[in-house]
Amino acid sequence: MNKAVAIIGIGEMGGVFAKGFLRCGHPVYPITRSLSLFDAAAQLPEPVLVLVAVAEKDLPAILSGIPEGWRDRLCLLQNELLPGDWKRYHIISPTVISVWFEKKKGQDVKVLLPSPVYGPQANIIAECLKSLDIPSRVLGDKDDLLLQLVLKNLFILTLNIAGLKTGGTVADLWLKNNALALSVAHEIIELQEWMVQSELPRERLIADLEKAIHADLKHKCVGRSAAARLGRAIKIADKAGIAVPQIREIHTRLSRKKS
Repeated sequence: MNKAVAIIGIGEMGGVFAKGFLRCGHPVYPITRSLSLFDAAAQLPEPVLVLVAVAEKDLPAILSGIPEGWRDRLCLLQNELLPGDWKRYHIISPTVISVWFEKKKGQDVKVLLPSPVYGPQANIIAECLKSLDIPSRVLGDKDDLLLQLVLKNLFILTLNIAGLKTGGTVADLWLKNNALALSVAHEIIELQEWMVQSELPRERLIADLEKAIHADLKHKCVGRSAAARLGRAIKIADKAGIAVPQIREIHTRLSRKKS
């Protein structure tokens, strides 16, 4: 039998991976909110992998409390993820997957694109997903990972923020309001460049964004987190001193609706 996998957070996404690990012969140790990470690490000191499957908002609290013996075994899958998000907790080389499939309650997994994964346990993640017929691809280096994380952020933030103005589906936004979508996308890239302190290949990112969008034109633009993501983008722009006029116009418009 293969070594055990610990999964922190057993929601829809954690459940998908749990099924895949079990199919690959890995015992799964689920860690819910009521369990102490340090107690869990005492019982399972050497898992082959620790998958952190909590929501984005819960990630900082989890990373700040990871037991020492688990720090080099982590796999992260959150949206809006960049290297600084784990480096600030002195986590050096986690396995990271940019997830391009959805799993909602009562629905089967829906794949948009193959999910890129990079890190020490990348092959374990790829095998897990293969057992579920979910495509993935193992990346070659950290630069590839950075671009893939930025692309996923660009996809989510562009659709959510621009979608707060247009509503509807991705097709409504990209095909009928393309100038707005592109304007927001370029502003998001500018914010991402400031966050990673590096110039990014804009043309490539926009081209890859379009491919991702055409993978599911019926996808809804706005989810429950859209307004919060807009608020975070404004805070980043303020801190960086970046104008982002289109994003600010959407923020002002939304604020007026609420008042």
